[in-house]
Amino acid sequence: MSLPTEPGKSEAAYLALKHAVIEQALTPGTKLPEDQLATHLRVSRTLVREALARLAAEGLVEAGRKRTATVAQPSRAEAQSVFEARACLEREVVRRVIAHWTPAMGAALEGHVRSEEEAARAQPPAVCARLAGEFHIRLAQMAGNPVIERYVSELVSRCSLILAIYGHPHSSQCGIDEHKTLIEAFRRGDEKTAVRLMDSHLCSVQERALAPEKKPLAQDLGSILGRYAAGRPAAAKRPRAA
Repeated sequence: MSLPTEPGKSEAAYLALKHAVIEQALTPGTKLPEDQLATHLRVSRTLVREALARLAAEGLVEAGRKRTATVAQPSRAEAQSVFEARACLEREVVRRVIAHWTPAMGAALEGHVRSEEEAARAQPPAVCARLAGEFHIRLAQMAGNPVIERYVSELVSRCSLILAIYGHPHSSQCGIDEHKTLIEAFRRGDEKTAVRLMDSHLCSVQERALAPEKKPLAQDLGSILGRYAAGRPAAAKRPRAA
């Protein structure tokens, strides 16, 4: 029996860069010079260029012919569109997973949730976030439609990037509990509840990622300096000249 082959150098370079972006090791706006990437990844610049092109197609990298590629920085408007598209696709994923459900699918999803729990105890938050996203990619794989799987995978990755830019810290346990509740609904074949749970789950992710920006309060110079002045002892009166 032959052993499974290792992924090719091009695929390895692509996955290394993708994981570095998703886990926020390469932050939005980081420059990605081809020569430096080739050196660090130990591949040719041609393979690096191929990897960057794939990441650009997925919205994770911004690349141009005459400038160095950078990790993408989606605007809040773009981010909103990404979440809207993801919600639509994942509703269909839920329906298809319920239609194709088998006990083996439940075992696979529970195994992934156990990995999330282990990561929550020992791994950095960025790793936990990547595993949380991979739960949704696994669901898409179970939907039985390669096109849906591809687009869900891309949207999940872009959501990870959006969280890196606009997101707020949170407990990974909330997402894990929501994943467990989803699995229970799948087991019961309860499509209506599963769709509702998925909508609620993605809504909480979106709220965490796109919380309203805090605008600095307008400052009144007079009131600020007045407080400081009021707290100082009054200046001693000068004695009158005799």
